[in-house]
Amino acid sequence: MADTRSAVAAAATGNQASGAGTTDSSGTASSGSAASSGTTDSSGTAGASGGAGAAGAAAKAGGTYDGDVVQTRFGTVQVQITVKAGQITDVTALKLTDAEGRSVQISNYAAPILRSEVLQAQSADVQTVGGATVTSDAYLTSLQAALDAANL
Repeated sequence: MADTRSAVAAAATGNQASGAGTTDSSGTASSGSAASSGTTDSSGTAGASGGAGAAGAAAKAGGTYDGDVVQTRFGTVQVQITVKAGQITDVTALKLTDAEGRSVQISNYAAPILRSEVLQAQSADVQTVGGATVTSDAYLTSLQAALDAANL
């Protein structure tokens, strides 16, 4: 889970297109040399197919993977990814913060933005949504766990 925080921090400082962001999104599923193919990361879809090592080959076939349930002070967050041919084809929020009315509004605002950014980046290396930092961090933490489960 620390990898996601690093990815979020890197994204917030504008380092998301560098090779360093690829290492965070790959986690332990790939070797350092495979994850350093940062030049393919800027193209989005090629980053996911070129960034996974031999351990990720099994997940290339596809399927759905649930991320961890992440507890925040505003409620729980959990996401699920759908993978086809090594590409993230869908991201679904199974649970979003709902402790109060404002939390629901923030989640409903942030979730589609995060989903779109993740599908474009093909990783958890995306910026948090302004005004929804807690929700964004939890979403990306759960997402990273799903990516790890999928060996992406």
